[in-house]
Amino acid sequence: MTDAKVIPFDDDRARRRGRGAGRPAPGSAAPAAEPVRERREPGPEVVAPRGEAGPDADGEADRDAGVGGRGSEPGVLDRLLGDGWDRRAADGLSFLRRRLTGDYPVDDFGYDADLTEQVLMSLLRPVYEKYFRVDVRGVEHLPEEGAALVVANHSGTLPWDGLMLQVAVHDHHPADRHLRLLAADLVFALPVVGELARKAGHTLACAQDAQQLLSRGELVGVMPEGFKGIGKPFADRYKLQRFGRGGFVSTALRAGAPIVPCSIVGAEEIYPMVGNAKTLARLLGVPYFPLTPTFPWLGPLGAVPLPTKWTIQFGEPIPTDGYAPEAADDPMLMFNLTDQVRETIQRTLYHLLVQRRSVFF
Repeated sequence: MTDAKVIPFDDDRARRRGRGAGRPAPGSAAPAAEPVRERREPGPEVVAPRGEAGPDADGEADRDAGVGGRGSEPGVLDRLLGDGWDRRAADGLSFLRRRLTGDYPVDDFGYDADLTEQVLMSLLRPVYEKYFRVDVRGVEHLPEEGAALVVANHSGTLPWDGLMLQVAVHDHHPADRHLRLLAADLVFALPVVGELARKAGHTLACAQDAQQLLSRGELVGVMPEGFKGIGKPFADRYKLQRFGRGGFVSTALRAGAPIVPCSIVGAEEIYPMVGNAKTLARLLGVPYFPLTPTFPWLGPLGAVPLPTKWTIQFGEPIPTDGYAPEAADDPMLMFNLTDQVRETIQRTLYHLLVQRRSVFF
């Protein structure tokens, strides 16, 4: 018997090629039989138009067209929009629906958690991550739940350090906790700024508000230097000013909340304050009017902060729950605890400055 010939499935393609690998040349030995393929049941065959890939073309045509098929790579649209774009779009539409219907909570301080989470944090996060490139350390010292008073140094002419501290706590804490900052009266007297500060969870720097927040188990932040710290000249950078009368210690003692010292490096150089126009400050009703190498000489452009490299370090908490209730009225105890917190922050600042390679890197 003559040897059986193996006819390729795509015989038209074989005929166009002429004598190819699939047909033996005359006079040559027949090739070894190919492995037996799975028998297909006869039926209609889908033929792709000339020049187009068929369904067995390993998804190459689908990938070229940007269509995501089974087993194919992400399409062009997916690559442009990134992973999870549909989820982000759904979250955005859900946020708009809540704002239009008023279906979102606001506490008695004016704190709008939905707006803070979806809008304010999203606006601050690129500044935090890309511009100041904040390095956070010691976040494990913040409690998983319950009240604590975070005490930090204050600097930078404008209060960028408070905003960056708020982002640091929220984005690095395992429970995504929000920091409720205590701010000066001037913040809430400013148009737009005061309303946004309320919605972001800030409140007046008074013992009553702080006590109420701590009693609810909130993380509360305070910068005891106040305007003395934020408006000090560049020559006194990273030298802590007076911490007031220790009112924050009394508040923590009454609530039994631990005090967490916090040191911030990098904010002092964003607006190097080389002078203070005191007469102009009195006319405007502000604590100081800064003069920097760029402001007011460059106009609005001079208000852009320098892109310094920041470090925020949380220290070990100082417990207060072991003291008797009447300890909050002991001036000597308050003085000692205030001095302990201040010295801890100052020592950490010097340590971080020694480790820092550059102001900008």
